[in-house]
Amino acid sequence: MTDYSGDGPIPVDALPADVEADGEITLLDVRELDEWDLGHAPGAVHIPLVELPVRFGELDPDSELYVICRGGGRSEQAVRYLETVGIEAVVVDGGMVAWASSARPVVRPDGGPGAV
Repeated sequence: MTDYSGDGPIPVDALPADVEADGEITLLDVRELDEWDLGHAPGAVHIPLVELPVRFGELDPDSELYVICRGGGRSEQAVRYLETVGIEAVVVDGGMVAWASSARPVVRPDGGPGAV
């Protein structure tokens, strides 16, 4: 659970470094598969933006939902879409670029170190 209560995008620093261990939040990565494979936040859920309209049902409705992409544009589109289907979500400010710049962990699907 985060301490963030503001409007608009959430700063990376307001999210737990270990999303997987938090258990109360979902970090949704909406980047393309090749971007995900290069590196993503540990514990993030991957649903590319183009697949979101058919896969949003995979998201946990009881979890706080934060959406991340490379820099923020696709995340904003995803949040707008999710609102149309009744799901509240927040954009992660600066996306994976900000995540990696904040020295947050970035991993590949095999668990090895990743890059953005």
